Amino acid sequence: MDGELFPRPPVEIAPGAVHIPGRLDTAAQRRLLEACREWAKPPAGLRTTRMPNGGEMSVRTVCLGWHWFPYGYARTVVDGDGAAVKPFPPWLGELAREAVASAYGAQAGAGGEPYDIALVNYYDATAKMGMHRDSDEKSGAPVVSLSLGDTCVFRFGNTSSRNRPWTDVELRSGDLFVFGGPSRSAYHGVPRTLPGTAPPGLGLEGRLNITLRVSGL
Repeated sequence: MDGELFPRPPVEIAPGAVHIPGRLDTAAQRRLLEACREWAKPPAGLRTTRMPNGGEMSVRTVCLGWHWFPYGYARTVVDGDGAAVKPFPPWLGELAREAVASAYGAQAGAGGEPYDIALVNYYDATAKMGMHRDSDEKSGAPVVSLSLGDTCVFRFGNTSSRNRPWTDVELRSGDLFVFGGPSRSAYHGVPRTLPGTAPPGLGLEGRLNITLRVSGL
């Protein structure tokens, strides 16, 4: 975050899982927020996802490039209005490559499969995300996660089960989290957000999480 008295250094939470605080400055956060607001508009806009057991996720989601539904991807919003999914903009792919380079080194961010999926999740004050793995992609490329708005507790676990051991990380607005390699299939979730912690000048109530992935499809 701009103006931090004591800048927070990058931290490797687990092998291949790196938290980079304050990666997006205030101007970049505002640009990304405005883009999210455009993507959230119908058709193929922000929706509530219903799980196969009939339950509804507490976050609301809009997808770019490929539409995620439990448990797969489609080119249309098959569990919503049926509209074609919004395109994945090239600048998001560049942002993902820059994020990977920041986490692993410049060489890691060059080349490789192009990023082609974005899941934008909106958390209100009561929303949370249960422990899960990002396992519907055919690619093992690192997952890139960007945070806007309210701070959250991000729980990063192990690759074997939803149970301990795990590490709780505080993700603030502008933070970057990348997980790949041996941590690509780790369980992770958001047990809670901290309402009212968004930067005052951002103009966002709640939290947005932008997750960038390579589909391999």
